[in-house]
Amino acid sequence: MRYLRLPRLLEELGLAHGDGRFAKLMSSYAKTDLLILDDWGLAPFTAEQRRDMLELLDDRYGQRSTIVTSQMPVDNWHELIGDPTLADAILDRLVHNAYRINLKGESMRKRTQKLTTPANPD
Repeated sequence: MRYLRLPRLLEELGLAHGDGRFAKLMSSYAKTDLLILDDWGLAPFTAEQRRDMLELLDDRYGQRSTIVTSQMPVDNWHELIGDPTLADAILDRLVHNAYRINLKGESMRKRTQKLTTPANPD
């Protein structure tokens, strides 16, 4: 199992292109039984990031499990990814045979903060 924030993963893959680690890194992610990608959709994808995500998801498709978390509605993901052809390919691999769980309510970070913030002694 491996948990990664998507912005950090995309940054790591970008650096790996430059220093020769890309193929090894992609192979490592492809072999991870469960890959959790948090914070999907915080920023639009660059052309390189779209290609990297397609490669990663294609390597994992039908072989390993991937969990994606996002505050962005799935209906907005196509536009966020950008290039329509690559967006179709990426989303086909992500959404096909997926289970979607829509959570509602207050942010867990807010709830935790309320529990850990001391009461005002005044």
